[in-house]
Amino acid sequence: VLASLPLQVMLYFNVYYFPVWCLAEGMMLQLKYHLLPWHYQFLLVTAFLVLSLAEGSRLYLGYLGNLQEK
Repeated sequence: VLASLPLQVMLYFNVYYFPVWCLAEGMMLQLKYHLLPWHYQFLLVTAFLVLSLAEGSRLYLGYLGNLQEK
Protein backbone atom coordinates (compact mmCIF):
# COMPACT_ATOMS: atom_id res chain seq x y z
CA VAL A 1 0.00 0.00 0.00
CA LEU A 2 1.36 3.39 -1.02
CA ALA A 3 0.75 6.82 0.44
CA SER A 4 -1.97 8.84 -1.26
CA LEU A 5 -0.43 11.65 -3.29
CA PRO A 6 -3.65 13.71 -3.66
CA LEU A 7 -4.22 13.52 0.10
CA GLN A 8 -0.63 14.56 0.75
CA VAL A 9 -0.96 17.56 -1.59
CA MET A 10 -4.20 18.66 0.09
CA LEU A 11 -2.60 18.31 3.53
CA TYR A 12 0.45 20.26 2.38
CA PHE A 13 -1.61 23.23 1.17
CA ASN A 14 -3.94 23.05 4.17
CA VAL A 15 -0.95 23.33 6.53
CA TYR A 16 -0.08 26.66 4.90
CA TYR A 17 -3.65 27.98 4.70
CA PHE A 18 -4.61 27.00 8.26
CA PRO A 19 -2.52 29.74 9.96
CA VAL A 20 -3.95 32.30 7.54
CA TRP A 21 -7.47 31.16 8.43
CA CYS A 22 -6.64 31.31 12.16
CA LEU A 23 -5.26 34.83 11.83
CA ALA A 24 -8.23 36.08 9.81
CA GLU A 25 -10.76 34.42 12.09
CA GLY A 26 -8.98 35.72 15.19
CA MET A 27 -8.95 39.26 13.84
CA MET A 28 -12.65 39.11 13.00
CA LEU A 29 -13.40 37.70 16.45
CA GLN A 30 -11.44 40.52 18.06
CA LEU A 31 -13.25 43.17 16.01
CA LYS A 32 -16.78 42.03 16.86
CA TYR A 33 -16.14 40.60 20.34
CA HIS A 34 -17.12 43.67 22.36
CA LEU A 35 -20.33 44.20 20.36
CA LEU A 36 -21.85 40.84 21.30
CA PRO A 37 -23.65 39.63 24.44
CA TRP A 38 -21.60 37.53 26.83
CA HIS A 39 -23.15 34.18 25.81
CA TYR A 40 -22.27 34.78 22.14
CA GLN A 41 -18.78 35.80 23.18
CA PHE A 42 -18.38 32.54 25.06
CA LEU A 43 -19.78 30.49 22.17
CA LEU A 44 -17.56 32.17 19.57
CA VAL A 45 -14.37 31.75 21.57
CA THR A 46 -15.23 28.14 22.39
CA ALA A 47 -16.05 27.31 18.76
CA PHE A 48 -12.84 28.98 17.56
CA LEU A 49 -10.72 27.01 20.01
CA VAL A 50 -12.43 23.69 19.29
CA LEU A 51 -12.19 24.15 15.52
CA SER A 52 -8.54 25.20 15.74
CA LEU A 53 -7.59 22.23 17.90
CA ALA A 54 -9.57 19.81 15.74
CA GLU A 55 -8.02 21.11 12.52
CA GLY A 56 -4.51 21.02 13.97
CA SER A 57 -4.91 17.46 15.18
CA ARG A 58 -6.54 16.45 11.85
CA LEU A 59 -3.56 17.80 9.92
CA TYR A 60 -1.06 16.12 12.23
CA LEU A 61 -2.82 12.76 12.13
CA GLY A 62 -3.29 13.06 8.36
CA TYR A 63 0.41 13.58 7.81
CA LEU A 64 1.29 10.83 10.24
CA GLY A 65 -1.19 8.34 8.82
CA ASN A 66 -0.56 9.06 5.14
CA LEU A 67 3.21 9.03 5.30
CA GLN A 68 3.32 5.89 7.44
CA GLU A 69 0.68 4.27 5.21
CA LYS A 70 -1.84 3.68 7.99
